[in-house]
Amino acid sequence: MKTHGNGIPEAHALEQCQVQGEGPPLIYIPGLDGTGLLFYRQARLLSPRFRVITFRLRDSARTMDTLVADVVRHLEQLLPDGTPALMVGESFGGALAMSVALAHPERIGAMVILNSFARITPTCKLYAARTAASVVPWGTMHLVRRLTASRLHSSHTHQDEIRQFLLLTRATTREGYLNRLRILTHYDLRDRLQHIHVPTLFLAADEDHLIPSVKQATYMSARLPHATMRVLRGHGHGCFLAPDLDLNIILREWGGR
Repeated sequence: MKTHGNGIPEAHALEQCQVQGEGPPLIYIPGLDGTGLLFYRQARLLSPRFRVITFRLRDSARTMDTLVADVVRHLEQLLPDGTPALMVGESFGGALAMSVALAHPERIGAMVILNSFARITPTCKLYAARTAASVVPWGTMHLVRRLTASRLHSSHTHQDEIRQFLLLTRATTREGYLNRLRILTHYDLRDRLQHIHVPTLFLAADEDHLIPSVKQATYMSARLPHATMRVLRGHGHGCFLAPDLDLNIILREWGGR
């Protein structure tokens, strides 16, 4: 199999990549689930205006640099003329998007970062999550997600959307989940935020019970040279599934995008 310079098979570049619509490119970077499937509602709203690209994070990736290289290969394959993309990163995907912006700013025209972070502290939370994910029978994880749905989603998210969330997250693997948690134990952009010059909109849900999104977005937006911030009132961590959140409208309001 043909490989790139870093020895990673070229076939990974387009693995499970989906494209919807026509227009300027918009690439979605998924959260810890890594499936890329949870953007379905926003992709439907955005596809009349954008070429929406979604993909699955590689479960075997053990470093952020590997995932950064994967994202760049997606862009090189789908946008060979070098057209900068609008990058939307959710939670873990926001951390990855900012890492791409530091390594390859020429590939990004602008970023939207939803409910993300520059560093997760204390790191004992990550170690505890890794331990739990290692010992809990993986087949029961959908029950855990069902029991914690009220803390993860916006309070007004429809039950149909939550059921769809539970169905789609069954595609999350233990390997991918553990590897991404491991990556976060070493992830820290606090001293590098000032070097991200890509225009960035931070979106933060004020009822996020998973991470302190508003606090994190306030911290990050104050350090990026070209950043703005918007608080999503009444929303939880997984708010892209909420009925009253339309990223298309938010983008129009943010600099007419």
